[in-house]
Amino acid sequence: MRAGFTLGRDGGSIAQARQHAAAFLDQAHVDYRVLVSARVRDLTQLVVSELVTNAHKYTPGPVLVELRMSVRAVDIVVWDSEPTVPAARAADPGRVGQHGLEIVQAVTEYLFVEQEPVGKRITARIGLDDAPSMS
Repeated sequence: MRAGFTLGRDGGSIAQARQHAAAFLDQAHVDYRVLVSARVRDLTQLVVSELVTNAHKYTPGPVLVELRMSVRAVDIVVWDSEPTVPAARAADPGRVGQHGLEIVQAVTEYLFVEQEPVGKRITARIGLDDAPSMS
């Protein structure tokens, strides 16, 4: 199962992205009887929010989001027009903000960034298994 959508530049699009993610998970349950725990639902919305926020903060163009569901995982794919590959910063408890990529790395099984001819594509995977990962 997969669904994609384009987001505009307004601040409301982050909330829309979270709503799309929740609706996608609901549809997976209705159509395919996929059981999605509250933890996976929350993490999916968190990762969508963090990746879309970063895309809006650092890129001038549109943001494309694709959600994919398999029997084992939810993949969140975000494309934007900025070719610079993001990097998590070193841990600093005194730093205010700019922890989004660190958070995404901590809660996902897999995070991969691909440079595209125009921009980049970030794929984050959240396992449907409700046990926390030990990464």
